Amino acid sequence: MTASTTQRPLSVTVWNENVHETTEPEVRARYPQGIHGEIAAAVREHVPDADVRTATLADPEHGLTEEVLAATDVLTWWGHRAHGEVADEVVARVRRHVLAGMGLVVLHSGHLSKIFTTLLGTTCNLDWRSGEDRELVWTVDPTHPIAEGIPSPLIIPEQEMYGEFFDIPAPDELVFISSFSGGEVFRSGCTFRRGHGRIFYFSPGDQAYPVYHHPGVRHVIANGVRWARGHAEQRRPPELHRREAGWFEGTGR
Repeated sequence: MTASTTQRPLSVTVWNENVHETTEPEVRARYPQGIHGEIAAAVREHVPDADVRTATLADPEHGLTEEVLAATDVLTWWGHRAHGEVADEVVARVRRHVLAGMGLVVLHSGHLSKIFTTLLGTTCNLDWRSGEDRELVWTVDPTHPIAEGIPSPLIIPEQEMYGEFFDIPAPDELVFISSFSGGEVFRSGCTFRRGHGRIFYFSPGDQAYPVYHHPGVRHVIANGVRWARGHAEQRRPPELHRREAGWFEGTGR
């Protein structure tokens, strides 16, 4: 029996600050179940056996208690207006679980979230332009699992422009780049590894447009969630060992 057939169902927690949806009627009309509800639906659509829960900023401990994170294989993160309201102790808790092997999928303006900037160690700032634009998402690594089944280009008719320079460390893998009508380009799909955890950043998804209803975007997010799982169920923090000279003698190592 292969490892893939013995894995338990994927456990996903979809986190969203849920501020725009509760304060702006036009966003609530666009995403009546919240952005988190639409992202959760996308994961269920493409990973039907997944156990998907949602959490928001207003929940106790932002819905990210030790018990929730310990049971989560992959956490998705969407934030925009309330990055500073996320408690530092919750960020530290999430970071610890990512380093131990929990997957993390960061979406759109989550690039400025505390958890993303903490894990990457840079400002994660970028150039941007408001206003309706067309985004073409080009696959630059068609062999990557996150690109499986995704057309190139993936055409998003309405979107906010994100452009370079994007202040991130060099990605471990660059899966997608995007282009816009002003000639801008952007590294829109990047992977990173921190400790034992896998991180995927995917930029399409502004609250002002119905991007999370787009079938291709939903497919990419689900692929990213599957990839980010890694070996999350075998979670362990990176360890530092002090080795005496000759420690391996007689151990078979």
